[in-house]
Amino acid sequence: MNYGFAVIGLLLAGYLLHRGLSRYTLAEILASVRAIPIGNLGLAALFAAASYACLTGFDWLALHYVGKPLPYRQAALASFVSLSLGHSIGFAGLSSGAFRYRYYSRWGLTAGDVAKVVLFCGTTVGLGLMVLGAAALLLRPDIPASFARTSPGLVRAIGAACLGLAGLYIVLAAVLRRGLTIRGWTLEMPPLRLAVVQVALGTVNFACVAACLAATVAAASQASYLDVATAYVTGNVMTLLTHVPGGLGVIETAVMTLLPGTSLIGPLIAFRVIYFLLPLATGVCVFIAAEIVFKRSGARANGGRTHRLQQAHHRAQEPEGALRVE
Repeated sequence: MNYGFAVIGLLLAGYLLHRGLSRYTLAEILASVRAIPIGNLGLAALFAAASYACLTGFDWLALHYVGKPLPYRQAALASFVSLSLGHSIGFAGLSSGAFRYRYYSRWGLTAGDVAKVVLFCGTTVGLGLMVLGAAALLLRPDIPASFARTSPGLVRAIGAACLGLAGLYIVLAAVLRRGLTIRGWTLEMPPLRLAVVQVALGTVNFACVAACLAATVAAASQASYLDVATAYVTGNVMTLLTHVPGGLGVIETAVMTLLPGTSLIGPLIAFRVIYFLLPLATGVCVFIAAEIVFKRSGARANGGRTHRLQQAHHRAQEPEGALRVE
């Protein structure tokens, strides 16, 4: 079933990309990319780095949530590799979960612990998207209303509901001590302080991603940050519904549909490269380097263990009272 969804997602991404790019010639696309000031690209890269720093904080908080805290450098390694690759592979919950298990199982976490880490991080993503989405829907309801062909009042109601759900999560964290049981599944709520940090960090993460996009879009559009954030949230929700890897073509379609601008294709390509492709390439390199280090350290550990066993064997074979020189 997952393979079927993946194929459908890739086909949809291909269709949306063709639809978005077919209206431009290659020369127009290159000119649109070159028109972006270097300063805007640098600012976008800064916000992208801030977002990935927030994402490493998701894992660090999650490890405290499951009661298996690790040094930040280990949480950051597992988080960056799993998410830089998972964002582009698609089905981020499953793909990033596989990478997380590869790392955390080496450091003493069980499969159940890793599942809780993935669930906590996914919840943090959802909470951050809800809060930023609520702000966008409440402050600029006209943009999604025109896209969905509905009334701004309904859009505001949805925004208020999203904000209410995030608030309810914090309330439950404050009052529930034994966990929340739904259809036989027990969800252990984090402590109140951890829940507040979780909501705040999730919101800051998405705010940084929207700022990354806004920095590139500013080269071709007068849209405000809030306008860009609204378009990005809309595209991200569509991505979650379609499971298109990295929102490829979905985010671009939402931005080009909802924001004014003569040629947004260059800024969108720059955003795609800065936030998805560069971290993907970096994540692959980090993954390979980490695997080499793990393999070498494992070989040294095995070699040392073999040497100690051999010494013990030789000692056992020596006659009693024999002179032993070490």
